[in-house]
Amino acid sequence: MRCSRRLVAVSFCNMLLNVIGFCLGFSPVRSPGRLFGAWPCCKAPPRVSRAEKTSPKVLQGLLGAFGLLIVGTSAAGAELQIAGGLIEIEFVRSASAAWENVARQWVERSARAVSDYYGRFPVPRLRLRISSSAGKQARDGTAYGWRGPFITIALGRDATTASLADDWLLTHEMVHLAFPSLPEQHHWLEEGLATYVEPIAQARAGLLTPERVWFDFVVGLPQGQPQSGDRGLDRTPTWGRTYWGGALFYLRADLLIRQRTGNRYGLEHSLRAVLAAGGSIDRDWSVDRVLDVADQAVGVPVLRELYEEMASRPVTVELETLWQQLGIRRQGNTVTFDDRAPLASIRNAITPRR
Repeated sequence: MRCSRRLVAVSFCNMLLNVIGFCLGFSPVRSPGRLFGAWPCCKAPPRVSRAEKTSPKVLQGLLGAFGLLIVGTSAAGAELQIAGGLIEIEFVRSASAAWENVARQWVERSARAVSDYYGRFPVPRLRLRISSSAGKQARDGTAYGWRGPFITIALGRDATTASLADDWLLTHEMVHLAFPSLPEQHHWLEEGLATYVEPIAQARAGLLTPERVWFDFVVGLPQGQPQSGDRGLDRTPTWGRTYWGGALFYLRADLLIRQRTGNRYGLEHSLRAVLAAGGSIDRDWSVDRVLDVADQAVGVPVLRELYEEMASRPVTVELETLWQQLGIRRQGNTVTFDDRAPLASIRNAITPRR
């Protein structure tokens, strides 16, 4: 999840508890319901987990702001230089030297996947605070743009290279670094982007198979379809529409860019242009600026057209037809590919087999 740079007044008690917990390295208190228009806190169904559970964006924003002001840089740490970026790692309540080594390898894998997709690491300097927690997995990741790019995340004390082989959370947060902060109503463009790009970046780095990427899309994307009462992506800030609805938008954009340019360009070329123009997490942009820069880079107004179609009214995507055109067929807990399908070459360009 990522937080914008806008703050509003929220519950003082929750804020205080979260600040104290943040400073001590504990997980944030998660509100059980809606708060000033935020979406409910809920989890993705266990069958697919590449979209985050969420807590209110404003509350997380206060947590990050106060944590940055109060907590110094006295924690043990390490530095990594990757693809033009410096990652300064701070370990909070380190479990052991072996745990720190596992964490460093995990950070490097995630950073290289994102760098390969964007052509470089998204920001010149990143502060990354990793706190130890129970278990073998990562959880509670959040990206911030205040006072420079900053990510907080918890990593299980029993984590190993094997237990993190399927991790998606840190890569998701690093994708957020490569996109500017938008007004609150466009938050789905931020979260949908990370939900869509993360598995593709991991697959291109050899960390996931194409079959896994498309299986997760086949299972996850239906959760982004509009439900009764939907008013479009800009005006329906539910969990499903924010994460998977946003991912649907970007999948359609990727496919249409490739179709209209003869597969010469894809979504990554639009996103690289936004980043090259200074559109990183610590910058505030308007949605119009994002769309204009992104479309100009590929020479076709795909993102503008899709935004005007999907932002203010519900649009149901015919996913079964789309899977057939891409040559994707679900078989149990995996998918198979048909390279004779009309859009098979586009599917292969998005997730090339290594």
